[in-house]
Amino acid sequence: MTRRRERGQQPVGTRRAAREFAFRVLFEAERGKLPLETVFTRAEGDMREGDDTFAQLNAEALAFARQLVDGLGERRADVDAALRRTIRGWDFEQMAQTDLNVLRLATYEMLYTPEPHPPVIESAVRIARKFGGEDSGRFVNGVLGGLSRSLKTAPRLQQNTGAEDGPQE
Repeated sequence: MTRRRERGQQPVGTRRAAREFAFRVLFEAERGKLPLETVFTRAEGDMREGDDTFAQLNAEALAFARQLVDGLGERRADVDAALRRTIRGWDFEQMAQTDLNVLRLATYEMLYTPEPHPPVIESAVRIARKFGGEDSGRFVNGVLGGLSRSLKTAPRLQQNTGAEDGPQE
């Protein structure tokens, strides 16, 4: 147990921890109707001050979390459109906010980063199970599995600066 506690106090450099940090920022911004940048800055400050509700991320993991939050902020409309095409029979207003925010982050990553889909899906399912309801993990897995299959048969979206459409709130 002592080793685990000592290891837990060291900065974490995993993508999974960064994804969870980004999810928590997105969830809080959505719930409080606050700008992503404001929430990210506050969460980063809390983490640096030793708030034990956030894993201590190393610089690389924090940069990855920042990339996810900023990227989703810029591409939210495209991400939501991809989710609407993938999810049948559900409206965003009907979905649990936890599930929707996990799906948004994972979808952004699957569309706009070179990360292989299986680890993105696995991390999303774990986050959904940790923060969501009883069926959240299965729901997220099903949606992202369907999205992954559809992306393998469709041309890859081109990543661009997004300057013409600007950040989405």
